Parts: sequence; structure tokens; C-alpha cells
Amino acid sequence: MTGDLRALFLRHVCQTSDGPMGLVVRDARGATIHDAEGREFLDLLAGMGVANVGHAHPEVVAAVRTQAERHLHVMVYGEFVQEAQVRLAARLAGLLPAPLSVAYFTSSGAEAVDGALKTARKATGRRRFVAFAGGFHGDTWGALSVGGNPVYRRPFEPLLPDVDLLPFDEVGALADIDERTAAVIVEPVQAEGGVRIPQPEFLPALRRRCDDVGALLVLDEVVTGFGRTGRLFAHEHHAVVPDLLVLAKALGGGLPLGAFVGSPSLMATLRHDPPLAHVTTFGGHPLSCAAGLAALEVVLRERLAVRAAALGADMRQQLAALVGRGGLAAVRGIGLLLGLEFVDAAACSTFTRRAWEQGLILNWTLHRDTVARLAPPLVLTDDEAARALARIATALG
Repeated sequence: MTGDLRALFLRHVCQTSDGPMGLVVRDARGATIHDAEGREFLDLLAGMGVANVGHAHPEVVAAVRTQAERHLHVMVYGEFVQEAQVRLAARLAGLLPAPLSVAYFTSSGAEAVDGALKTARKATGRRRFVAFAGGFHGDTWGALSVGGNPVYRRPFEPLLPDVDLLPFDEVGALADIDERTAAVIVEPVQAEGGVRIPQPEFLPALRRRCDDVGALLVLDEVVTGFGRTGRLFAHEHHAVVPDLLVLAKALGGGLPLGAFVGSPSLMATLRHDPPLAHVTTFGGHPLSCAAGLAALEVVLRERLAVRAAALGADMRQQLAALVGRGGLAAVRGIGLLLGLEFVDAAACSTFTRRAWEQGLILNWTLHRDTVARLAPPLVLTDDEAARALARIATALG
């Protein structure tokens, strides 16, 4: 059965690499995934940042079951009043700083980025976008256009015009943002770029520059949202409020869900000239919103952001003691978003292969092949963390 499934997977599911992991998943609970042979893996990527409350959290599963018994898809976005969607939007509005109070739900983070870019152009009447080298915002046409890695951009060019990339975390470069700029899009931490954490002055300076020239600031918190960095949202570390906030991954509690959130006046630009200026069929699906609301309540009630800050600091300290082994050159991170920097790509690749053999699910970052990223579920137990650290030490040799 396992061999048949893997063969069908390779034959009929589009492959995006020559060497997919090929793990045949039997079940997943908390931070643990079992394969079809019963082998146990500790998931230190949380499904690429999705499972902040762990895989198949019982409250999320119960919310999905209850919603499925009520109704599934009933109408395209924004026409019918669907309780799960409304409750999640209202809960987010109560947690975010003013004036961020109106959410547009999508099916993914990249789709939310595209929606935010469209909104910025329509609201400002300007064409230019500014993004940052090393940034990653998704793989749809618009999101790729503001991505910061030429390796992934080049095969699909020409992309959107009037996009300029600035060096990340360089305050002096922000002078290039001018009155032609509709929006600047940035990650509070560059996750795929190698877990790059900006200096404390960078994001506040970026906010001021956008205000000076009338450009909108779009913060991409697809990875950093919902407790990952030790705060509910990463912008709280800097006291910076964006004009548009992009969310996804952990937003759906394990189901596909994205959103971009803005002020009432800014989001109202999508309802006129023309009406239905941005529509979606499955965005804000009631199952996803029910799961997302349940997951959000777990994050808040169990204070998982505080947990991420404490456990992340402890893991960074223990990982730092391993620097020098197996080509490990540096350890950095914020909350439970950790980056292991290696001396070269070969050392990083060797480490990730050995970690896999130790039953750890992790990988190098998409835009920096010398960095392995750890982003485990925020419900990772102390015992699981200790086992993970011991296996990492073994993988380093």
C-alpha cells in the first residue's frame, strides 16, 4: 500500500523538486507525525508554520466537525452573512491596533498579498511598489513580483512593472521610497530569507518614511503571526502599525486561510469604481474560519506567545552551545522562529539529511541554502524540545 501510494504520488502529483521527502503520512497529532510504517517524526516546521497549536488540535477538530454539519460553501465572498467568518473577523479586529478592523479573507497568503497590492494601487492611484532583497511573499504572479530572490523571479519574467527592491535592514536605503510609491511590503522577520531579524530602528524608520511620502506600509505576517515570535503579532515588538496587515498559515488552524486587514476607509476602496473590485469564490471558507477561530482562542487562552518566547530563548541558548560542530556557524531567532546558519550549503544539506535520519522534520530556508529553520508548534512540550535538541546534536556529529 505504501509503495503504491508513493508511486501514484510521483506519477500524478506535480513535483516541484527532484527529491521530495516522500513521507507517507498516516496521522499527525501535536508536534508528532507518524508515517505509514508507524515511524515517528518530530515536526520542527509545524507544517511550514501552519500548526502553531499543533496538528489536529481537538478544539479545532471539534469546531470543523460542528461547522461541517451546519453548512459548507454557500456563496461567493462578501454576499451572505456566515457566522464563522464574521466571528473570526470581529475577533481579529478586537486584537489588532486601530485602525486595523476590516478583514478580507482569502484562501492563502500569496492570494492575500495580491489583494493587498491591488488595494494599495487602487487606494493611492500610484503604480510603484517597493520590496526588499531576500523577501518572500508567495508564488502567485503579484507576490512573486515583490519577491526578493532573482533565482525564482528570472524564469517568469517579465513580472509586474514598477517594482524596486531595496536592501533589507538598511535605514539609509529607505530614502529611495518616494511619492510615486503606492506601497512598501516587508516581513517583520525574513523567514525564507534565512531568519533575518532587523535592527530595532528599521521598521519604525520605514513607517516614518512611508508616512512622509504618502505610501502605504504592508506588513507580511504570514509566518510571524499568532504567537510565533513571542508576541501575538511581530509588529508589536516595534510598536509599528501597518496600513495593511497580511495573515495566513497559522490563521486557519490547519485549514487553508489567508487575510489582509486594513482600516474601514482603505478597505472600502474595493466596493466601488467598480463594485466587486476584488472577489474570490472560496476565500474565508466557513470550515477554515471555524478552525481559525478555535485555534486563535487556544493561542490566547494557553498564552502560547509567552510560551514561544520562553521556550525559544531556552532552545537558542542550548543550540548556541553547539556552534562549531558540523559546520554550524551561528544561531539566531525570535520566539520559536530559529535559524541555524552553516558555513556553507553543503554543511547545511548534510545536517538536514542527518536530522531527517534522526526523525526530525526540518529543512533549509528557500532563499538561503546555508540556513536551516526551526519553527515547531508552539505547543511543543519540554520533553519534545529536549529530544529535538539531543537529535540535533547527534545530527551535527
